[in-house]
Amino acid sequence: MKNTIAILTLLLTACTTSIKVEESAPEENEVHTLLDDWHKAASEANFERYFGYFENDSSIFMGTDAKERWTIAEFKPWSKPYFDRGKAWSFTAEERFVYFSEDGKTAWFDEVLNTPNLGPCRGTGVLTHTTEGWRIAHYNLTVPVPNEIVRDVMQQIDSVLNPPVDTTQLQNE
Repeated sequence: MKNTIAILTLLLTACTTSIKVEESAPEENEVHTLLDDWHKAASEANFERYFGYFENDSSIFMGTDAKERWTIAEFKPWSKPYFDRGKAWSFTAEERFVYFSEDGKTAWFDEVLNTPNLGPCRGTGVLTHTTEGWRIAHYNLTVPVPNEIVRDVMQQIDSVLNPPVDTTQLQNE
């Protein structure tokens, strides 16, 4: 009798777990579809479609450069020339993980990207569920730096962000 109860409990748990997975799958598929098409819109230089996936003009896009933190209202004019030339940028997700808040109104993700211009990249972001569906509220594009070369990269970054001051020029002023 104890074995029967244990087996039934195990089966019930397995069935409940699989039902939960099936229930969440459509939402996760919506997020994957949105992000894949968002990346595709950039590679096809479809300005309106690309920016239509953002929640609003206050959404944030963070690029790879330390100075690249824009609201979408700021990012649109900066990126428009890239879209106007017929191809903005190409990012292809090789791997993506999606997570949802308990109330199902917020999703966040991280993705491994293949890019022809920047090499391997990583994107992370937050989406909100609106009346129009999922929309991007925040996106952060990064270039992962292997630990083995991080000191060299740190020195290069420092030399660009904090160039040495020419003291001879200051003395002549």
